[in-house]
This record gives sequence, C-alpha cells and structure tokens, in this order.
Amino acid sequence: MSKITEKSDSGLKKWAPLVVMGLAVIIIVLDTTLLNVSLGTIVRDLHTNIQSLQWVITAYALTLAALTITGGRFGDLFGRKRMFMVGAVIFATGSFIASVSHGVGMLIIGESIIEGVGAALMMPATASLLVTNYRGRDRALALGVWGGMAAAGSAIGPVVGGYLTSHYSWRWGFRINVFVAALLLLGSILIKESHDKEEKPTIDWLGVLLSASGLVGIVFGLIESAAYGWWQAKGVFSFAGHSIKLGSISIVPFAIVAGILLLFGFFLWEQRMVAKRKTPLVSMKIFANKQFTSGALLTAIMSTGQVGIIFGLPIFLQGVRGLDALHTGYALLPMSIGLFIMAPTGGYFAKHFRPKHIVQVGLFINVFALLILRQAFSVTAGPAQLILPLLVYGMGVGLSFSQLSNITLSAVSVNESGEASGVNNTLRQIGSSFGTAIIGSILIASIGSGLVGGVQKSKAISDEHRPALTMAAKSQASNIEFGIPVQGEELTANETKELKRISDASTVKANKESLLFTASFTALAFLLAAQLPNVDLHKLEKEESLAVKTSVAH
Repeated sequence: MSKITEKSDSGLKKWAPLVVMGLAVIIIVLDTTLLNVSLGTIVRDLHTNIQSLQWVITAYALTLAALTITGGRFGDLFGRKRMFMVGAVIFATGSFIASVSHGVGMLIIGESIIEGVGAALMMPATASLLVTNYRGRDRALALGVWGGMAAAGSAIGPVVGGYLTSHYSWRWGFRINVFVAALLLLGSILIKESHDKEEKPTIDWLGVLLSASGLVGIVFGLIESAAYGWWQAKGVFSFAGHSIKLGSISIVPFAIVAGILLLFGFFLWEQRMVAKRKTPLVSMKIFANKQFTSGALLTAIMSTGQVGIIFGLPIFLQGVRGLDALHTGYALLPMSIGLFIMAPTGGYFAKHFRPKHIVQVGLFINVFALLILRQAFSVTAGPAQLILPLLVYGMGVGLSFSQLSNITLSAVSVNESGEASGVNNTLRQIGSSFGTAIIGSILIASIGSGLVGGVQKSKAISDEHRPALTMAAKSQASNIEFGIPVQGEELTANETKELKRISDASTVKANKESLLFTASFTALAFLLAAQLPNVDLHKLEKEESLAVKTSVAH
C-alpha cells in the first residue's frame, strides 16, 4: 500500500509544474479573446466603437510581442521561476485596473500595457521551465500539452467571457485573473528554479525600443487605414491635441514605412551588438537553426490567420443574429471542443507519425473548415449552421499548434530555451497583432463601406434623412451594427427596419471577405509547412537522454 501511495505522489509531483504552467498560459492567451464576445456590451458601457476595442485587443498582443524576448532575458538573468512569479503579480494588477475602467484609455493601460508586461514575463518562463523540468518523451508530452493549452486558451476565452458578461459583467473577465494569479503563486512552490548557465549581464534596451517602435508603426498604419485611408488622406491626423497636415497624403504609408525602417535599424543594431561581443536582445545565430526558424515563422503565420474567426464571428452573431455574450460564447464552443479533443490526441499521434505530417494535416483541415464556414454565412444563418465547420476548424488547430510547439522548442538546447521560447512567442504575438490589425481593418472597412453604399442606394430611406444617415454610417457604424439608435435622427419604422437590413447584409459580406483572408493566411501556412524538417523527435530525445547519462557517468 505504501509503495502505491509513493508512486502516486511521485507522479503528482512530477506533473504538477505542467498543471501550473498550463494554467498560466491559458489565462495569458485567454485575455486575447476574452473581450471579443463582449464587444457590444463594452461599446455601450464605455461609449466607444469597434475600432477602439480593436486597438485594445491589438495593443495587448503588441506589448507581448515587444517585451516577451526581454522577459525571457530577465528569466535568464534573475531566474525563470522568480520572473514567473513577478509576472503573475503584475498581470493581476493590470487585470484589476482593467476591471474598473471607465474609458478606453484606462482599459488600454490596464489590460493592454500592464497585463501585457506581466504576461511578457510569464510566457517565456512557462516554456523554459517545462524544457528544463522534463526530458525525453516527458518533454515532448509536456510541450505538446502546453502548446495545445495555449491554443485552447484562445478558444475558451469567448465561452468564459460570454458567461461572465451575461451573468455578472464583462469586468469580471479581468477580476477572475486576480484569483488565478494567486493560485499560480501558490503552485509555483512546486516548480524548481532555473537560470541560464551562460552569463548574460546586460539588457539591450535600445533593441527593445527599436523593435517595439517598429511594430507599433506598422500596426498603427494597418489599423488606422480605414480611418485615414491607405494613400489619399480621408482626414487630418491629430496627435496629442495637435493636427499634423501631410497635404493630400494619408499618415498610413508614413507610419508603415517608418515602422519598417525602425525594424531594419533593429536588425543592424543587433548585428553591431554581436560584433562588439555584447549580448543582443535577439541572437541572430538562433535563426541559423532551420528547425527552430521554420517552426517559429509558421507559428506567426498561423496566428495571423487564427484571429480572423475570433474577431469577426462575435460581431456577426451579436450584430446580425442578436445573440447576447453568453450565447455567442456557446456558439463558439464547438471550436473549443475540437481543440480539447485533438490537442492531446496530437501527442498520441506523434508516437506513430512525424510531427511535421501532423502539422500539415491540421493546417489542411483548417483551410477546408474555413471555406465551409464562409459558405455557411448568410443573414439567416444561426449557430446550428456553424457547428460543424467550427468543430472541424478547432480539431485542425489542436493538431497543428500542439505539435508545432514541440517541433520548434525541441530544436534548441536547454541553455537556449529562454531565448528560443521568447522569440517563438514574440512571433506568435506579432502574428496575432498583425492578424487583428489586417483582418479586423478589412472587416470594419467593409462594414462601413457596405453601410454607406446601402444607405445611398436604398429607396426605402427618404431624401431628407439620407445625407445624415450617410454621415452616421461613417461615424457611428458600431452603433448601427449593434442596434444602438443613431444619434440626432428620428427615423420612421420602415427606415429603422431598412437600416437593420443594410447593416446585416454589410456584416455578412464583411465576414465573408475577412474569412477569405483568414483562409489565405492558413493556406500559406500549409504550403510553408512543407519546409519543416522531417525530424524524428523521439529519436533525437533518445540520443539526448543517452548523452546526458554518458555525461553524468563521466
């Protein structure tokens, strides 16, 4: 009896760090999707619009993208467990601030910036601690589960957010993080501390500034293209209360070009740091590892495509079908079920098939599901019509993401794990921020242009109200989309009904367009997956274990 108990305790102690790391990555990723099902409620509560909330969602991913590598470097210097715990405290602080927000500005500070900083400390620590705590098949299983939980976090966000918004308040979506962070701090007792054995005494702050500024410039241009125009200026750009006139040219191309130049400057600066034998923010030698590089770049492209569903579907379900936040979450539940089924199943398949082939199959399934989902969209389509394509899509994501993390992070040594996980997660967040910016902007611009065109062409709208409604379609598109009365206009019953019809048709068309881009990014990922090394990870793990045993013996 005592032997059985001892074995059971040993197993619990062995896998406890995975439970803690998995819970951490879930709440980090969950916050990227939590707001999506609450868009209509937050638009009303904070008197804002979809584009402003698009910035909140994107800024969180941007903060993660800009600081994750720095967070990994802090873990190398001061201890990964310690940085994980500090990150949990910062994350909880930002969550509380976001939960009491009374405007978009405060929401961005709490959720996008402070939470983002905490997440940037926690995220690289989770993967690094798993790499250092597990070996051989245990590591493959741990990384597979970790990758699947990261993908699952983005899928269960709408369900959790919908339940909390409908039964309590959207603010509880952030308050619950405070309690989860407390559990993570308690659970960290079970985790062993880990440092980088190589001395890395400095932080490349200029590298952080250049990379962050470059990313912000590009994303700003992508998001604001709908407001200011891609080339021809639609309005005057204002900053800190001052108008900046650029003639007839939009601010968008200037912002994107500036961002590209800053990122190029970052690349040159990193090379200079290496030449001077100083520690760069990103060691370019890590990209010489083909297995790691191909896996990390593929992660970024997959993330770019994945946000298309998470951002667009809630707008359709709430704006067109009139669902509340809870039932919107339920409508997205099949995607979560597919993920939960296939993420661990992918680990089982990895024992019999090469991880590369599993990733390829998952991406092929994703493309197929997205095209079926696009065909299912119509003004009368309800959640029942979306069940099968969402279920299949979730299964594809579960297969591909879980094994892609395994391929990518198994390519580096334990000493490189902090930097590797930082780069990998940075590229994942860059993909998410670009995806939200690109696909979100396409969606919002398409809805706006559909509303304007529909109002101008409609014979059911009187000539008296047409000019005002055309302006409202440009400035109050979010209000119209979520059924909020147009300010300053008294419409007849027929005109209100017609405006709803135009809005629904515009939203359906916009979602179809955004899903086409989502499918295109996913198809690109499928084609690039052919470049993944066709490695046998189990063979490599056996060789690694043998090398470790030989080293210990000597």
